[in-house]
Amino acid sequence: MSRIKPDDIKVFSDAAGAFFYQTTGIAASVRTAYMLDGKERIDQNYYQSKIALGGQFEGMVAFSAPRALLTNILLRMGESDYSDASHHDITGEIANQMSGYVRRYFGEGMDISPPQALAHTNTFAHIGIEEHSFVIPMLWDSYEAKLFVSIKKIA
Repeated sequence: MSRIKPDDIKVFSDAAGAFFYQTTGIAASVRTAYMLDGKERIDQNYYQSKIALGGQFEGMVAFSAPRALLTNILLRMGESDYSDASHHDITGEIANQMSGYVRRYFGEGMDISPPQALAHTNTFAHIGIEEHSFVIPMLWDSYEAKLFVSIKKIA
């Protein structure tokens, strides 16, 4: 099995950044990616979605953002439903778009599951993050969101 290289991480941040710009017209700035040390914590008001990866790859990608960021996106999209489900839908859309970019980059040998909304929690251990996983912090309209990438090639 081979792990992805730090240079491969750029495709994930480009994909999430594209969502913000295409949806709101405001670009997200990507901060420096870092290796997850197993102690990453998350604020309780964050919403999370993940997408499992399979086929010639194993792992997952996840997106996490605070309610205020997601509400702001919903407002800019002209939505009037600000329920938990709508907030989870936005995290799922970002994770889904990110997976599409990733599949184009890594090839058709990658299977992608539908986005799965995750319960509020203050840890990422429950979503399958492993060693050699990356965290990519992003800033959008003064809010911070995080991308989580845990992927390895198995074939």
